[in-house]
Amino acid sequence: MKNLDEEVDMKINNSGIVSYGVSIPRRRISINTIASVWGKDGEQITSSLGLVEKTVPAPDEDTISLAMQSAKYAVDNISAKKLKIGAIYTGSESHPYAVKSTSAIVGEALGIGNSYTAADTEFACKAGTAALQMILGLSSSKMIEYGLAIGADTAQSRPADALEYSAAAAGAAYLIGTDPKEIIANVLFSSSFTSDTPDFWRRGHELYPSHAGRFTGEPAYFKHVYAATKAILEESNYKPSDFAHAVFHMPNARFPQKAAKDLGFNAEQLRAGFTVPLLGNSYSACSLVGLAAVLDVAKPNEKIFVCSYGSGSGSDAFVIETTNNIKYYKNSQTVKEQIENKTYVDYSYYITSVGKIKL
Repeated sequence: MKNLDEEVDMKINNSGIVSYGVSIPRRRISINTIASVWGKDGEQITSSLGLVEKTVPAPDEDTISLAMQSAKYAVDNISAKKLKIGAIYTGSESHPYAVKSTSAIVGEALGIGNSYTAADTEFACKAGTAALQMILGLSSSKMIEYGLAIGADTAQSRPADALEYSAAAAGAAYLIGTDPKEIIANVLFSSSFTSDTPDFWRRGHELYPSHAGRFTGEPAYFKHVYAATKAILEESNYKPSDFAHAVFHMPNARFPQKAAKDLGFNAEQLRAGFTVPLLGNSYSACSLVGLAAVLDVAKPNEKIFVCSYGSGSGSDAFVIETTNNIKYYKNSQTVKEQIENKTYVDYSYYITSVGKIKL
């Protein structure tokens, strides 16, 4: 058993979040609008999924632009004039290029020079948290001074498919470092659970993903989220009641609420990061946007629980604790402000802007 001094030292020496940024498209489409096109009952769908509206990327807004804008916010949010960013990893399932790095384009746009490593990750909706784990590892090992972990997606869905009501777009970037004077939230523990559970997939050259319907629930989302959560709570010796906030991946509103309740978390712990009703599921960005919404309102020394989920299948769980530095941190573009800054589009705009149908 660690004594108090050892516990404090562990937190001080751990890698943590120095800054973060989120990019949320301003355009939205309501669930009622989508449902009316297909002769469905929008109110029934909203009641079933717990979704009111979702984000819609502009025709010139792709994963790279969302990743770039969120990364720029993350860098601009801190006072340091020059950062030594040694790594950029971007997670997405909608990288614009099959062979060309999203992360390298972000690095070039940020103007950080050329002495950094870059890679793109893909694991459905948990590609962003996988990137975060990698950056945390590089940072903790002192291979880099700072690193950027990004999750961004412009999620696609087949017209009239159930996914069309939730598939959305956003980007979230986290600047990771090790200096206790800069860290606003320490990442104390991380744990993963992975299996070959094919609930959702898209082969190369296919326009739209396929999914196994209700199979995406119990043997996929819930099995992996429950396993990753139980493993990290056991490893860390924390209980659900120890956390001020909790964020679970949000494919819809029902799944994370059920997962939280079954695992011993309550509705109040979910509240700050529960962004899905008004944003939809932004895939690789989803749980990271939820975490950003929590950090926007978090107080010092609050513990935050995060668990992502990616089809195919896997979950990454994190125990995070804010530091006193968060009192002085100012996010210039909060999640709440971006949620409220919106304009609505009709279905014809939506279906052409996602780039799959040309009218």
